Amino acid sequence: MNLAEYNKSVDDFSDGLFRFLLKNCKDKEKSRDLVQDTFEKLWLNHKNVEFEKVKSYLFTVAYHTLVDLVRREKKFTDFSNVDAKNYSHNEQYSDMQQILHQAIDLLPADQKSVVLLRDYEGYSYEEIAEITGLSESQVKVYIFRARTFLKNYIGKVETLV
Repeated sequence: MNLAEYNKSVDDFSDGLFRFLLKNCKDKEKSRDLVQDTFEKLWLNHKNVEFEKVKSYLFTVAYHTLVDLVRREKKFTDFSNVDAKNYSHNEQYSDMQQILHQAIDLLPADQKSVVLLRDYEGYSYEEIAEITGLSESQVKVYIFRARTFLKNYIGKVETLV
């Protein structure tokens, strides 16, 4: 990858990386730092990265950098023992987007990342597996579990409207 291709990748993918990281860590400054760290790692490794695969490389590095940050801050939560019914509600509320964001924040980090990559960024299961380092079947399982949790948390759409 040369300098022009590097600059093009910054222009093309920095906003998408920022959105992905912001959805996960909920801190603009940390998200900006993570984007900067990701592009720094790309620059340090630019000779080994093909321009055609730079998007996948960037999201992979961003994901792993985010996981490292979460581990450093020890904010990883085990939701396997949590009863989803405790997090559901039956209030009448019309701002579905806010409720969805609250529900997404309750997801474990792995499930949150894969569902955001799939539903917000539009990646295929195969691409998500490549980015996260998980198997394709594990990606499907995490997305299924995340969507099931979101469905149980939100409940019926008719009750929200």
